Amino acid sequence: MVIEVKVTSVLQKLTGAKVVQGEGGNVSELLSDLDGRYPGFKNQIMQDGNLHRFVNIYLNDEDIRYLDQLNTRLKEGDSISILPALAGGS
Repeated sequence: MVIEVKVTSVLQKLTGAKVVQGEGGNVSELLSDLDGRYPGFKNQIMQDGNLHRFVNIYLNDEDIRYLDQLNTRLKEGDSISILPALAGGS
């Protein structure tokens, strides 16, 4: 099943587009698929099998932290947004 994935400019450097497509039955499988298509993708958002602290993933506008996290099931027509937090300034 194909899932639409929206990424911010930080990840667009890897994907080459704002919106890409991936496959997977859950968020973890989707991220693995994206890493296969765009090597280094998971390294940008994960460490030791867990999401970096400041990476937010939304399934149809709902934060997966309040669902089943990386095991959150996906279905045809779902939309995922991956938003790494940006820091900076003084």
